Formats: sequence, C-alpha cells, structure tokens
Amino acid sequence: MRHRLKDVAERAGVSVKTVSNVVNGYQHVRPDTRARVEQAIAELRYRPNLSARNLRKGRTGVIALAGPELDAPSFAELARHVVTAAAERGWTVLIGQAAGGPGRERSVAAGIGDHLVDGLIVSPLASTADDLAGRDAGTPVVFLGGCGDHGPADHVTIDDAAAAREATAHLIALGRRRVAAIGARPTAEGTGVRLRLAGYAAALAEAGIAYDERLVASAPAWRRADGAAAVRHLLTSGVRPDAVLCFDDALALGALRALHEAGLRVPGDVAVAGFGDIEDGRFSIPTLTTVAPDKERLARLAVDLLADRIDGDRSSPPRALTVPYRLETRESTLGR
Repeated sequence: MRHRLKDVAERAGVSVKTVSNVVNGYQHVRPDTRARVEQAIAELRYRPNLSARNLRKGRTGVIALAGPELDAPSFAELARHVVTAAAERGWTVLIGQAAGGPGRERSVAAGIGDHLVDGLIVSPLASTADDLAGRDAGTPVVFLGGCGDHGPADHVTIDDAAAAREATAHLIALGRRRVAAIGARPTAEGTGVRLRLAGYAAALAEAGIAYDERLVASAPAWRRADGAAAVRHLLTSGVRPDAVLCFDDALALGALRALHEAGLRVPGDVAVAGFGDIEDGRFSIPTLTTVAPDKERLARLAVDLLADRIDGDRSSPPRALTVPYRLETRESTLGR
C-alpha cells in the first residue's frame, strides 16, 4: 500500500500542509513538529510522489544525456556518474547517441525530444562552439567539454590543452623525441580535439622539438580499432615514433595491440599515454598511463548547472567550469 501525505499527517497529528512543508524542506517548522513528521514518514515508509510534484511544476522529471557513441568506455563511465547525480534529484536520465559529426550533434543540442525532457547534457566530440551556437535556447543544455571558454551554453570540462601538454612533457622527459599524437579527425576537429593538439604542440615547442605533421595521426572515431589503425599507419610511413599520445584511452588500447603485433615493446621501444582513465586501462598489459579527469565531479557539476537553468535563470550568460585532472603514470610509460 502506498501511503499519502494525508496518512502521514494523521500519524503525526498535524495538517497536510505541515507535512508538505517538511517534505519540501521548508525551514519554518518547529523542531518538535518536524521530528514527529519525520518519524511518521519513517514508520509509514512514505515516498513523495515525484510525478505529481513535477506535474505541478510543469516538469517531466526527465533529462537527456547524449554522447558520441554509447559503447565508448569513457562516455559510459561518465554516464554512470551523471545517472547517479541525477537520481539524487529524483530525475530519470534518457541516454542517446549523437554520433555522426557536427550536424548530428547540433541537432541533438537543439533539443530533439524537448517535449519529453526538462534539460539536456551533451558530450560533443566533433563540434566547435560555432557549430553549436545556433541552437534554440528553449531547452536548457549543458555541454561536457568541447566548447572552449566562450561556448553557447553552460559547460564543464578539464583543461584539455594543459592536460595534453603535461602528458606530452612526461613522454619527452623520458627521453622520447619522436612523439606521435593520435586522435585528430580527418575533418575539422572539435574544440576539445583542437585543444589537446595545441597542448601537444606546445610541449614539443618547449622542448625544442619541431612539430612534424607526419607524426599526427587522424582517427575517424575514438575506438580501439582506430587507434590500432593509426599506429600501423605510423609504423609504415617511415617516421616510426618512440612515444605515442592518444587523445582517448580506447585509442591507446588499440595502439598497444598494434605495437604488440609489430613486435615492439611498450614502453621499451614505444611509450604510450592516453586520455580518460577508463577502467580497462588499469587492467591492460602493460597498465596505461593516462590523463585522469575527475569524472564524478564533471558529472555532478553538469547536473547542478542544468538544475540551475531548469529551475532558475535561463537568460544569464553561459558559465564555464573547469574541474581538475591528474596524470596517472603507469607501466606503459614507466615500465614495471
């Protein structure tokens, strides 16, 4: 049997309005009254009817989360944290795929299905801020990375340029001089990709190493197969690298496989670093050195920003929040 506010009120000996005030966190309730209501809630195992509450507010209680590919490990781990943070607010999360380049990401960001959801979190890969600038502002949107400092909506990210710069500098500090970068795209890169490429180039310049376009390998998608294909291309192009920075851990795992197939030792012959700190990288052989963003904080801040827009001011300028990262050094660069 599902109990109602009226049942709680009768058990506590108070009005339905008083129970509603306690449930909704209204501060001006006497402590002894609040204690009786909370005891009645516990005894009856009362749960608020979130559907009814949302209906009164003109809300669905549903948000959407869209990423490049649902089976991408980095997105899957981030999605788990978003779902957890949303559940704490009583929200349900619909998860969709925005693969297919800037056009598809722009369509998703414009609010497809906005009659079903209160807000949208998008993790773009291929889009730039200009690509996303024309979206309809009717449905609140928060971007997870990919927009730069002046994006068209609130966004949360790590400092991609600084992270790539640090990871590249780590490889150079190990004595590597032919450092390749894997993860650029054959078409115009998204903002996050560009920033990682810029950080890579900056670290080379600081070390007095010339930027060599032959060492920058594109990847149509950030999948293991793309990382393996990029390494095979590098090894047959005449500019064999002695280190590889991959813009995603899935690319790095593919790179490890291709290097193994080529008979090259990691890190003895080629050191490898990735981005994302996915769980697979902690169990690969060798374990993967990687840029580790605070994914839980990324997700929580994205949900918080979305909640602010859903329930508050939708007209104020977009906010850009940056969360910390760390360079997690493991066997793929340091050995055992």
